[in-house]
Amino acid sequence: MGPQKTGRVLFVGAGPGAADLLTFRAARAIAAADVVIWAASLVHPDVLEHARADAEIVDSARLPMEGVLPYYERAVAEGLTIARIHSGDPALWGALQEQLDRCKEMGLETEVVPGVSAFSAVAAVVERELTIPEVAQSVVLTRLGGGKTPMPPGEEVREFARHGTTMALFLSAARSGQLQEELLAGGYPEDTPCVVAYQATWPDELIVRCSLGELSATIKAHKLWKHTLVLVGPALAAGGTRSHLYHPGHFHGHRRAERSARQRLREARRP
Repeated sequence: MGPQKTGRVLFVGAGPGAADLLTFRAARAIAAADVVIWAASLVHPDVLEHARADAEIVDSARLPMEGVLPYYERAVAEGLTIARIHSGDPALWGALQEQLDRCKEMGLETEVVPGVSAFSAVAAVVERELTIPEVAQSVVLTRLGGGKTPMPPGEEVREFARHGTTMALFLSAARSGQLQEELLAGGYPEDTPCVVAYQATWPDELIVRCSLGELSATIKAHKLWKHTLVLVGPALAAGGTRSHLYHPGHFHGHRRAERSARQRLREARRP
């Protein structure tokens, strides 16, 4: 008899929906699993095509944490590999940390495989860069307070909105009126462009553009609440400004700057 296998849990980011947005690493992790745990309410079933024919498939949509833990205990006892599939990227609103903590207490090996987050998928669908030079150089990922999970002090939407940069609002469409009010209270003008995305990259995807002043009415008109992401900020409508990175006057370790272009770039930077 060989040495006993150590059980392990692979936390796999499934991306926003479309199965072909899985990374190669994610596909390999699912294929290696003896048990695949996924939530049918959040993850597209096509991702299960990567699972082995003999793998045990568990739908966790109706299970609390206590319903998942017995599978982790089995992994310890039997040396199993479990793929725990999360929608989007596990690092964002995935209840990841509490699971990692429990796995380490049990002596399980763990690995986290990142996934494509919904905010970047939506930006790709609408073909917008979220960080336009001289318009927005930051992206705030957050959600509206007052939901099932309390927000820490100082993380209110209106406070983040004061930066005037690009924001991605998760888990907030059910209270669209409050969301619109807080964004306006933070200082965004009513004509600030917004993108409302439902089920991005799924077959029933719906993408709607509107102004911030129309945000709540737009969400309600389409009866959206679950699986809806809102992008807001001036970068969603701004034209591309010249990036210094590809300017002939910019230099780095692999390219020299052109002297005259370098001088023009310096002059442009002067107040």
